[in-house]
Amino acid sequence: MWIGTQLVIGLRQTRIRFIYYCIVTPLGQPLYARGVPRPPSPERSPTLGLLLGLIVTLGVVVAYSAYITWQVAGLRKLQSELIDRNRKDSLQLLRIQNDLNLLAVAMRDMIDSDEPYPLTAWSAQFQRIRTDLDDAMRLEAGLAPTSRTQEQSASLSSSLAQFWDAVDRVFALAGSGQDKDARAQIQLSLQARQAALSTTVARLLVQNSENEEQAALRIVQIYDRVQRQVYLFLAATLAAILLTGFSMIRWNRRLFAHMAELSERRSELAQKLIATQESTLRYISRELHDEFGQILTAMGSMLGRAGTHAPEGSSLRTDLQEVQQIAQDTLDRVRSLSQALHPVMLDEAGLEPTLDWYIPTMERQTGIAISYEKQGVPFAVDGSAAVQIYRVLQEALNNLARHSGAKQAWVRLRFLPATLELEVEDHGIGFSGRPAKHGIGLVAMRERSELMGGRIVFSTPVEGGTLLQLVVPREKIESRDKD
Repeated sequence: MWIGTQLVIGLRQTRIRFIYYCIVTPLGQPLYARGVPRPPSPERSPTLGLLLGLIVTLGVVVAYSAYITWQVAGLRKLQSELIDRNRKDSLQLLRIQNDLNLLAVAMRDMIDSDEPYPLTAWSAQFQRIRTDLDDAMRLEAGLAPTSRTQEQSASLSSSLAQFWDAVDRVFALAGSGQDKDARAQIQLSLQARQAALSTTVARLLVQNSENEEQAALRIVQIYDRVQRQVYLFLAATLAAILLTGFSMIRWNRRLFAHMAELSERRSELAQKLIATQESTLRYISRELHDEFGQILTAMGSMLGRAGTHAPEGSSLRTDLQEVQQIAQDTLDRVRSLSQALHPVMLDEAGLEPTLDWYIPTMERQTGIAISYEKQGVPFAVDGSAAVQIYRVLQEALNNLARHSGAKQAWVRLRFLPATLELEVEDHGIGFSGRPAKHGIGLVAMRERSELMGGRIVFSTPVEGGTLLQLVVPREKIESRDKD
């Protein structure tokens, strides 16, 4: 009865201390304790601003394209409706001027007294010129520029009509035999009217030339204005691109800085969690070894003494021996569990002797043939580095036993001048044959390797399966051992 009471009291005390340790230790502390600054709240995303800038830029491009299209259309209209029309009108005016020159030559010949032909013989030539002039005047009236006034057009038409009326009178006098009066009318009236018409046509040609010069000047002005607008648009576009680029660079720098800060905090948190985990496992291992071990040892000792007082061959003595054996088996299991949680050898002897003990133990427990090979000149690996490397090997072998399906494995420990390398290889199903969802073990192994300043690589050997390679700089191991 006394033994059972002491056992219950010991178990309760151990349980209370364990619960208190787990709650009061950093695992149970709030995430943001007093005096610890909270991380800054996430900043507003630049997506909305960038989207607004993109919409404004597209709107400006569309508006500027419409403006350029309008300017080009106006330029085309100016060229087609003003310059081309003005040139065609000038061609008709030159045609009219040529006909007037032909009339001047004909009238000069008519008044020449040496001509043997009568004046009526020139009637057919005048009629041909008149037909061509009427056609030219009709075409010219349709091509007259907008700058010409109605008075100018009406004056040209009326002057030409008066000229032809005078021609008709001259040929009427010549038909009645009054050649002398007809020649006098040519000298006094027709030549003067022809000269006036030529002067009018020449003025219209000069006006067309001036219109062409003004149109050319307007075209140059349009080109200059469009060129200035293009330069302004390019400058605005360049400014927008630079502004957007600087904004993106600024946001990217802040984003990467924030990511670096988060990565640093994550590393610190991982380090604290792993340190807390190791401290907890060490505490539990020590409690199991000391408290439960002492209780079970005391139970076995008391049961042995009680058995000596029982009669020889009695059932009580047999029962006490069985209970003593159960206590001894439980003690062995507790000690084995204590070693599995945190081998005392890590703190006392270091990494290499611990692996010499752990790998055969793991081989017996899992039934997997593990080939253990050491290379190089060993150097001391103690403290935190020994714990991290041991945990990586422990997690790798546990994953191998659970998931790979392999019956053989290879563990290689290389002591190199600058690094310590650990390899765990199996020829099982590998990562490709496992479910897509992985546990936290791989993440923990990566975190532990980063805490030591090393790197861990998972690959597939030629024979298939999985190859884990952990490389830790020797200087990191030595510095952590000093700490």
